[in-house]
Amino acid sequence: MSKAIIARKVGMTQIFAEDGKVIPVTVVEAGPCPVVQVKTVESDGYDALKLGFLEAKEKTLTKPDLGQFKKANVKPCKVLKEVKGLEGFKVGDLIKADIFAAGDRVDVSGVSKGHGYTGVIKKWNQHRLKETHGVGPVHREPGSMGSISDPSRVFKHKHLAGQWGVENVTVQNLEVVKVDVARNAILLKGAIPGPKGSVVTLKTSVKHK
Repeated sequence: MSKAIIARKVGMTQIFAEDGKVIPVTVVEAGPCPVVQVKTVESDGYDALKLGFLEAKEKTLTKPDLGQFKKANVKPCKVLKEVKGLEGFKVGDLIKADIFAAGDRVDVSGVSKGHGYTGVIKKWNQHRLKETHGVGPVHREPGSMGSISDPSRVFKHKHLAGQWGVENVTVQNLEVVKVDVARNAILLKGAIPGPKGSVVTLKTSVKHK
């Protein structure tokens, strides 16, 4: 059975293993996530759980969203997400950080940091032009785009300047180093997408054996 939980990125730090090695970890506040709805193949066409995360005031929600929470007899939440693969839960149950244990492997999905409109050097790690006379006046531009007369256009998907970041990113196969149930905290080895305070989803890794 796969596991999943909604979490909020707190930040990065480091801990020391028993052999003295330094382990860089990302701390996430995982849950508690109440089960708002159980979707089944018979009623919805697929199996999934709708989870809530982070309590919210009723006045901040729309009537349809508020109706879901009242029907499930669950306190209103800011975040609602569907996760697949969880079994054995019913409406009203709480999924906490202890669903994972140290040594588990997880995939973390979130929205990456936004860097605004950036040039090709910062966005695609391209080389700058020569810093000599006759080259310029701009030395950080993309350079030649292609042939002169044929095909007389720029091919699609060419690496050019543009918006960088704010896209869905999944980092796979991260190790759960420690689980602190009292603080609803999970420590993951390495970095995860998104800025501090962003919402991410932890799921059992699909590629780790």
